[in-house]
Amino acid sequence: MPTEPTGRRPLKTREWPFFKNLAAGLARAGVTPNGISAASIVFGCGAGAAFAATAHCDGWALRACWFAAALGIQLRLIANLLDGMVAVEGRKGGPTGELWNEVPDRVSDAAIFIGAGYASGSSPVLGFAAALVAIFVAYVRALGASAGAGQCFLGPQAKPHRMALMTVVCVFSAIYPTYATVIGERPLPVVVVALWIVILGGLITAWRRLAFIAAFLRKKSHP
Repeated sequence: MPTEPTGRRPLKTREWPFFKNLAAGLARAGVTPNGISAASIVFGCGAGAAFAATAHCDGWALRACWFAAALGIQLRLIANLLDGMVAVEGRKGGPTGELWNEVPDRVSDAAIFIGAGYASGSSPVLGFAAALVAIFVAYVRALGASAGAGQCFLGPQAKPHRMALMTVVCVFSAIYPTYATVIGERPLPVVVVALWIVILGGLITAWRRLAFIAAFLRKKSHP
């Protein structure tokens, strides 16, 4: 299903007992969804900084930076999961919840991909392009909601897919920091390949979402 009636991204991890118990514990402790959303910005920016740091170190420090980037990405995703669970299941939502649900995500996306553009062997232009595409994909999703089509979570490069890809790149680069794929005679680092996948996959994702929204609007105008 491309849409979710409540506007929440359909996630199986939301049903995991560990996250249910963690969200319940946070709610009981008085932690607010907005506070968790703010923490996701810290994790996202931390991941971006760790990406950029890989261009300035080597050896075990280099491996540590790649692992730190992967950890930051995953903590960002966990925060994204928990803020909604605390807001809905914990009944801690507030009037500005929609803003806190969206804005931190856009900041984190930009920080992660721009940082990845400055990673070892990477390209700043690709990093900025990936950030722009990621934000545009999210904009199209929000556009669908405002048009009445609901929150469209079609892929292939929705947020979970983008973050899973970058996490794999980080872990792989930490284990094999000198590895590069080869296209023709030119070595191409895996982080560059990943950014191209995010860019091209994101454009396909935006097109699919726009097509879904357009089909809804046509059906609405000609029932």
